[in-house]
Amino acid sequence: MRPEHDAAVADFVLTQNPSKLSQAALETLAVIAYKQPISRGAVASIRAVNVDSVVRTLVGRGLITEVFTDSETGAINYGTTDLLLTQLGINSLDELPFLSPLLSDGANGFEDSP
Repeated sequence: MRPEHDAAVADFVLTQNPSKLSQAALETLAVIAYKQPISRGAVASIRAVNVDSVVRTLVGRGLITEVFTDSETGAINYGTTDLLLTQLGINSLDELPFLSPLLSDGANGFEDSP
């Protein structure tokens, strides 16, 4: 591929890719959206499964990005991108629905969920 075509190919792959996200990818994306910046290890702890390949997929699709690397642990922390906001049709993460009503008992926030 020629470097002068990089932008066009990237735009097509990131915005025109019609394939849907798996349930695992959607769950991981939700955790990152609500808890960002967050490390892959913390996401794995919340979901109780390995999320390495899912995170790679989300980065590859341009929905999340590396925000910073923790200087003490070396863990990469992830956050969502503007492309995700565009795909969701929102202007800001502040427009995401409040999470408590989505929890099983609806009483506690994300921080207190089991």
